[in-house]
Amino acid sequence: MADAVVIPGGRFGPGAPLLMYAGDVAELRGATVHRHSWSRRWPAAGQPEIESWVGGEVVPLIDTIGGRPLLIGKSLGTNAAAIAAERSLPAVWLTPLLDLPWVADALDRATAPFLLVGGTADKRWDGDIARRLSPHVLEVEGADHGMYVPGPLTESIAVLSRVVVAVEEFLDAIGWQG
Repeated sequence: MADAVVIPGGRFGPGAPLLMYAGDVAELRGATVHRHSWSRRWPAAGQPEIESWVGGEVVPLIDTIGGRPLLIGKSLGTNAAAIAAERSLPAVWLTPLLDLPWVADALDRATAPFLLVGGTADKRWDGDIARRLSPHVLEVEGADHGMYVPGPLTESIAVLSRVVVAVEEFLDAIGWQG
């Protein structure tokens, strides 16, 4: 049986809708999903030490699980991209911090496939960089860092549905079964 590790962002925990449903996709495939919560307040998110701080939080969980888990991270959690690169772990990165050079560099070093999900209204997102880094990209026109789009809330809920489909299609494309 496979494992998936859900790594939260800074504002919401691993049960926030984007992370919850992405993890549910893995769980419905038979994976054991490990939903990480930060144990303490993180240092300044835009500073290079955040990468090692995230690693210090996530590596012990990955080591306990063993094997090659699927990583699913959002925003702050995408600082775990270096771990995925070092250990050749497949990943789903939701609203990755592509404006942080160490995140983009780690993604560029990755040998395992990964999905990048972001929106054009997110100042942390760069669609050109995303498409250069991976053939697996969902870019949502007008979506912000929370993947909300302007208009009625139902439009943002529809975006959540698109993210779930993208995760399912990505896992199918790489042959990942839980």
